[in-house]
Amino acid sequence: MTTSRSIGVLMIVKNAEQHLEKTLSSVSGWVNELVILDSGSTDNTLAIAQKYTDKVYHQDWLGFGPQRQKAQSYMTSDWVLPLDSDEEVSAELKQAIIHAVNHDDGKSVYQINRLTEAFGKFIRHSGWYPDRVTRLYPRLATQYNDALVHESVVIPAGFKVRQLEGDLFHYTIDSMPNYVSKTQQYMKAWADQREGKKRVTLGGAIAHGFFRFVKMYILKRGFLDGRHGLLLALLSANTTFTRYADLWLREYMKNQQGSK
Repeated sequence: MTTSRSIGVLMIVKNAEQHLEKTLSSVSGWVNELVILDSGSTDNTLAIAQKYTDKVYHQDWLGFGPQRQKAQSYMTSDWVLPLDSDEEVSAELKQAIIHAVNHDDGKSVYQINRLTEAFGKFIRHSGWYPDRVTRLYPRLATQYNDALVHESVVIPAGFKVRQLEGDLFHYTIDSMPNYVSKTQQYMKAWADQREGKKRVTLGGAIAHGFFRFVKMYILKRGFLDGRHGLLLALLSANTTFTRYADLWLREYMKNQQGSK
């Protein structure tokens, strides 16, 4: 099955050698364009990328939203399919993407459902599944917003968001060091974006962490994911507490310096 409307994959990467081959193999042969924007890899990422495309570019890190915008500026395809370097397009999702592009009404963007693997197990509860993300859109109609973290596709006025069948496999966390390195980047960007705009107390940070655990493990039925669900709820609670505590500490240190 092919399409007369071109599809381009957009990727922002850094030191992504672990899963990159799997990601690129899942789209090789049926997409028309692969644009990869690297922000300073020191492993085999570039060598792997160049096996699949000559559209490999460099840009020092700008934040997630701006980095994706920069990558899109190099694209020429009719449709944009953003992928992370630890994701894999399933066969069912591939067919759904091609069908959507072939039958698009000119006023739609499309959501894809991610099925995430963490510590060797696919997580089907804990608020992780279904995980709908807008990932397929016409290039000339829109792009990602400016958010430094938790960026999202801007939905144009008058457009509908439609859901595609099939899963996007997401191999996000395979070890504790991997989890820590990923969350550190997100936590710093989260606090940078809110510093000076959001007042937080240390008690509030504790409360946010506690309620995060309750929501994930109990309300979102993380207990059905077994030991993995408990571990993920505890880790998420700690991450939530830490990012709010960081915001509180920044404000406290600034006030201390101002009083001297």
